[in-house]
Amino acid sequence: MPEDLFRIQRNCLRLMGHQDIYDKNVLPGEEQKSKYCFGQCQTIKYVILLLVMISAQLPMMDYIIYHIDDLALATASLSIVFTNVLTVIKTSTFLAYKREFKQLMMEFELMYDELHEVGAKQFLVKANVGAKRFVQLYFYSVSCTGLYFSINPLVSMIWAKLNSKPLVLELPMPMRFPFDFESTPGYQFAYAYTILITILVVMHATSVDGIFVSFTNNLRSHFQALQYFIETNTFDKPDALLQQELRVYVQYHTRLLALSENVQRIFKPIIFGQFLMTSLQVCVIIYQLVTHMGVFMDMVVYCTFLSSILLQLLIYCYGAEFLKIESSAVGTAVQMSQWYNLPPRHRHVLRLILLRSQREIIIRAGFYEASLANFMSILKAAMSYITFIQSIE
Repeated sequence: MPEDLFRIQRNCLRLMGHQDIYDKNVLPGEEQKSKYCFGQCQTIKYVILLLVMISAQLPMMDYIIYHIDDLALATASLSIVFTNVLTVIKTSTFLAYKREFKQLMMEFELMYDELHEVGAKQFLVKANVGAKRFVQLYFYSVSCTGLYFSINPLVSMIWAKLNSKPLVLELPMPMRFPFDFESTPGYQFAYAYTILITILVVMHATSVDGIFVSFTNNLRSHFQALQYFIETNTFDKPDALLQQELRVYVQYHTRLLALSENVQRIFKPIIFGQFLMTSLQVCVIIYQLVTHMGVFMDMVVYCTFLSSILLQLLIYCYGAEFLKIESSAVGTAVQMSQWYNLPPRHRHVLRLILLRSQREIIIRAGFYEASLANFMSILKAAMSYITFIQSIE
């Protein structure tokens, strides 16, 4: 196995608290010492970090209540509240299904090692390399957005100082604290706290999203490998060998279906929260866009923020859509294969695979279905919101 093929995925798990994820090429001899105590300490640490993220709701809600009569200021904080709530959902779901995440990661690595056919293995290599690059780009884009919000007040103060203008102490995020945060040292503490929350939100959100990209890409490539096996098999072989190969196909298909169900089960709360929070965020940010239509820099900020939010939703819709397509394409592979070379008593096995593949894998979360069609419906709704708000204004 290439040494770094699953490294990005392991790094995502490490960031979320799985410090015992090791490369399969390296023997974990020294990591066995005090493993239980170490794991408990890691769990406590990440529970504390989760509580820190939850605590950020208080100053943001205080800001909203304080500016309840100013809709523009209230909605500016509300969009950040939804982002924080979504990250809390992702982090708490990961902690609840922590072992399942690790088991799925190890299962995909094991399946990669078990696959020896060069033609089929190319699908897995391509999928994991693509997932690695996408997660890196996604992390950089979200980090740049968080970095902008973090340093923007500092840049504004430096610019004001250079132009001999009065300094305005602003925080990276719209918050109000129960202490004097408009003068030193309260301002420095509030600023550092806001930076910490921003880092936690960026790291945890991108890690969970990156894990989903990895899981769905691996499942998709394994379905492609199964299609490759079926389409390239001539079925012109001895009876015993045919029976063995068909049994392998059925077991492989069953294994992939079980893994798909596990992925859907552990990501169901995250996908539900992603759709719900994104729908609310789109409403709030569209209002901000329309009300700041004449201010160029504000338009850039809100467009970037909106793009970052929609990209998170696109990750889940894109992965689920192509997983649905590839699971259904197994039936097409059966139809395109040389099934007519099989003896009649063996054809019913391929027929069962064909029938099962007609029930495509659909990743649902409550009444939400992760698909590109639903993603486009949210985009259409966003355009409708713009027209509606402009007509009111």
